[in-house]
Amino acid sequence: MADRADRPRWTSPLRRRRGPGWAEQTPTWRDARPALIADTLKRACARPSGNWFVVGASRDVRPGRPCGRTVGGVEVVLWRSPAGELRAGPGVCPHLGAPLRDSRVVCGTLVCHWHGLALDGSAFAGWQPYPVHDDGVLVWVRLDAVGGEEPSERPVVPVRPAPGSGVDAVFTAVGRCEPQDVVANRLDPWHGSWFHPYSFVDLTVVREPRGDQEGDEDDAFVVDVSFRVAGRLVVPVRAEFTAPEPRTVLMRITDGEGATSVVETHATPLTAADARQPRTAVVEAVVAASERRGFALARAAAPVLRPLMRQTAGRLWRDDLAYAERRWELRSTGRFPG
Repeated sequence: MADRADRPRWTSPLRRRRGPGWAEQTPTWRDARPALIADTLKRACARPSGNWFVVGASRDVRPGRPCGRTVGGVEVVLWRSPAGELRAGPGVCPHLGAPLRDSRVVCGTLVCHWHGLALDGSAFAGWQPYPVHDDGVLVWVRLDAVGGEEPSERPVVPVRPAPGSGVDAVFTAVGRCEPQDVVANRLDPWHGSWFHPYSFVDLTVVREPRGDQEGDEDDAFVVDVSFRVAGRLVVPVRAEFTAPEPRTVLMRITDGEGATSVVETHATPLTAADARQPRTAVVEAVVAASERRGFALARAAAPVLRPLMRQTAGRLWRDDLAYAERRWELRSTGRFPG
């Protein structure tokens, strides 16, 4: 009996919302100052990336088959060795230009399906491998010619919940815009309750970025927001938005249900910098964690939960890509306000 009394009482993460409806909420346009968003974006774009680009989920690169991607107009092919090690390089065969994404992996060697040229991941006949990094959730490739920065040995990978403690899912979508338009969307938290009332309510920015005066660690939006579950049932949390590098925005739950959970939004250019119709891939990784004892069941059910998590992200990005595409359209025609 004493042991039972010492256990913390179970509390539901759900709260019943009694706040105003969509039309009655406080307008946020005065707080969402264009200059503030632009300055925060400028600081994000000035941070080093080391020329690393996210190309997809780790589980997308499966043993025994190649995976093709395009980054900044450059074709990239990725595959795994028999031990699961990641390999990457140009997606164009150095012999006669065959698309290596359509080739075969035989015992960890990429074999071109046109004439049988074999690549084991080392330099051969002018074909040079690309540095690659698998962080366990996402795959990164370093393209120095595309990034144009000082290269780094490893990408800027955000801190996540401890390995094995969370459930991760990766969603990918493509929009007609540039990476900065995707990042700018995420650096405007004020649009949440207005543009996504089906997901967010009662959003308040409790702290704005402080710029460089106190260091990058303080260059964050701190937000109180409730995630809508169903009807008036919500889960209130405090979250922090930061941009650790030019093409990444990180949302971390710092207080409330699921503290330490993260949503990483990565914007990868698909087209070259001078493309008239730019296209950008949004690769969003959600890593959910919880200290609740029942969360072990969620980890066990991860294969079932991942499609639901991707579906939720897809609904948000249906609207947020419209935001990013509209921003690019206005910028490209000189009609962007400010």
